[in-house]
Amino acid sequence: MTASMVRTGPAVELPAGWPEGLSPEVLGAIDLPTPFLACDLDMVADRFTRFRAALPRVRPHYAVKCNPAPEVLRTVAAQGAGFEVASLGELRMLQGIGVAPADVLYSNTVKPAAHVAAAAEAGLWRFAADSAGELGKIARVAPGSAVYVRIRVDDGGSVFPLSRKFGAEVHHARALLQQTERLGLRPYGLTFHVGSQCVETSAWRRAIASAGRLMRQLAADGIRLEMLDVGGGFPASYGAPVPSIDQIGTVVETSLDDLLPYQPPLLVAEPGRHMVAETAVMVASVLGREQRAGEEWLYLDVGAYNGLMETQQMGGRWPFPMWSSRHDHSAVDQVPVTVTGPSCDSSDTMFYGAPLPVTLAEGDRLFIASAGAYTLSYASSFNGFPPPGTHFTGG
Repeated sequence: MTASMVRTGPAVELPAGWPEGLSPEVLGAIDLPTPFLACDLDMVADRFTRFRAALPRVRPHYAVKCNPAPEVLRTVAAQGAGFEVASLGELRMLQGIGVAPADVLYSNTVKPAAHVAAAAEAGLWRFAADSAGELGKIARVAPGSAVYVRIRVDDGGSVFPLSRKFGAEVHHARALLQQTERLGLRPYGLTFHVGSQCVETSAWRRAIASAGRLMRQLAADGIRLEMLDVGGGFPASYGAPVPSIDQIGTVVETSLDDLLPYQPPLLVAEPGRHMVAETAVMVASVLGREQRAGEEWLYLDVGAYNGLMETQQMGGRWPFPMWSSRHDHSAVDQVPVTVTGPSCDSSDTMFYGAPLPVTLAEGDRLFIASAGAYTLSYASSFNGFPPPGTHFTGG
């Protein structure tokens, strides 16, 4: 739990950043079996409003992979945002809620040919690529499509770097865009990604500078691009300070003016985590409490494999804001606890040294905030423990 606290009522103090509409009293009154994810759709809508205010020239295209719940997707669509997909399955989800494929970006740079063909047949016309092989694939199964090339940029300021798997070097990207017309494709734009959960605002400026240099080279080749996609990476708070969207917006907007040789007609971004992580709380029940070799262990009915995979990817280093149904969170009543999941797998452990009440016991509830991103989408039914249910407020 963070040291910075905010008062939400006479009896409850919660970590800063806790969703206002999802207090423990509200969550405790929800008559659903645990585990479940409670999401405030009004807060999702507010994140898009704030994003547009901070980056007025950049249209958000929500990354579906982050939280594909239909209620979230409908809220995003109602905000007038576009969407970004990584598979035909995600496109089908969007079609299921009435989103036109023509307003969707397919940003996975290596795609199944069958997915490309079916997406193009449905009306999606813009595809990302970062290799000659992918260009040939798109030309073969979706002739005439528009292509935007992903360039490799410095993502060292992010928690989850992506540059090893994705992105062409700038000189290679230039060659790819030169090749598109020879293949009967449309050289359309550039995209980059500064890495997931990026905490350095300067990363966007460096990336836009790389894009600007490439745009000048392409202009000399007679290629004038129609789109620049500044990707994702916009961070969410997990109990530690991160740059605000206003701070990032100032850097992005200034860089677009300073570093591009011209303004493409379309400027887009692909936010995901920033839009939904802080809008939801995971509600779990305590299955048991044990002491092993002098260490306190708390067993929950949600674990890494059925809802909180990113905690395992980070080795429990992210201090997710937490609160318990015991409400006795003063320092003298807390002990460091290892919090683990329900499965019969010793690696299914989420938090280490989490300060929790000494009185927590079987049947009590634990509320884990900042849980709206990559929980539902990663969740499996490993060991027979199903993914969390869902509960939505607002919208």
